Amino acid sequence: MVVEPKVKGFICITAHPEGCREHVRRQIEYVKLKKREGKKIPKKVLVIGASTGYGLASRISASFGFGAATLGISFEKEASGKRTATPGYYNTKAFEQYAKEAGLYAASINGDAFSDEIKTAAIEKIRSELGQVDMVVYSLAAPRRTDRDGTVYNSVIKTLGSDYTNKTLDLQKNEIVQVTVPAATGQEELATVKVMGGEDWAEWIRQLAAAGVLADHAITVAYSYIGPEITHPIYFNGTIGAAKKDVENTAKQLCDEFASRDLKAFVSVNKGLVTQASSAIPIVPLYMCLLYKTMKEKGLHEGCIEQMERLFSERLALDKVPVDEEGRIRMDDYEMRPDVQEAVKAAWDAVTTENLAQYADVDGYFEDFYHMFGFHYENIDYSQDVEI
Repeated sequence: MVVEPKVKGFICITAHPEGCREHVRRQIEYVKLKKREGKKIPKKVLVIGASTGYGLASRISASFGFGAATLGISFEKEASGKRTATPGYYNTKAFEQYAKEAGLYAASINGDAFSDEIKTAAIEKIRSELGQVDMVVYSLAAPRRTDRDGTVYNSVIKTLGSDYTNKTLDLQKNEIVQVTVPAATGQEELATVKVMGGEDWAEWIRQLAAAGVLADHAITVAYSYIGPEITHPIYFNGTIGAAKKDVENTAKQLCDEFASRDLKAFVSVNKGLVTQASSAIPIVPLYMCLLYKTMKEKGLHEGCIEQMERLFSERLALDKVPVDEEGRIRMDDYEMRPDVQEAVKAAWDAVTTENLAQYADVDGYFEDFYHMFGFHYENIDYSQDVEI
């Protein structure tokens, strides 16, 4: 069938299989051009949340940058009738094929990473085919979690304390509008921490270690974001920020808990990018458009693959991983440069619907958005039938 993009709200409900393959191929080619093979990096890597965004880029960086065997965990839907599969499903299939052609081990498990069932399946897969893993990447971005007792927790994107009003970009109308983000209840904050905090990350590490499939001296890393003061009320100081602070506490807890095994647990604070998760956060799309334009003008812009390739080769591959005073790896170093943030703040104060093109890279934002779903690649004929 002919597959076209169909956008509802902040999500595209279709995905193009050949476009997703191209999305993966370009990231692989970028990593291969870097030729980082000589550096020390773990060789058996478990990626939890491996099918899109930073998780997919991590898997590509580990495998095609350093020859690592990878096991990926993701929760994706296959095609059904005229409904396409999710982009992560196509990304995973494409990655596995490219890895196989390159002689690299790549296996994937499709299911709910929060569940004990998937944890057990991963442990058995590691035990039978890899023996042990020496790196665990936790890159899960899920809106809800079903706990062992059947309780369902839903994350929310809200402030803490009081409502917050500021400008944002209405992506459907291409207009600057005012938006008010409501304050969360205490229960909503707890639920968001339950879904997006560090509890499940710690559960993975404990179960892997107890099963004997986590190597001594292993590295584990989870991903976070801090961002500028503009977004702090609805991110760093909001419900998501509360969850991310829990992730930071979990990293310290894991280092202490597994000190005898020399486990190194890190939180990597990454650059703000267009992802399926970030597209849903109020105020953030406008900030991203201003940031994209500023960083491209300064020659500093990076996508997911540039960020993750740099994380693996210039941070995790070093004998002593450089961290800030809180023990975090700062991959947002370009974004948070004073000259970048000063320019973005000036643009934020000046931008209106009428001068949007002067200050914001809306086209670049949408290009990244459509690429996530396999669309807008100039070398693909989207008018042709494709097997979904």
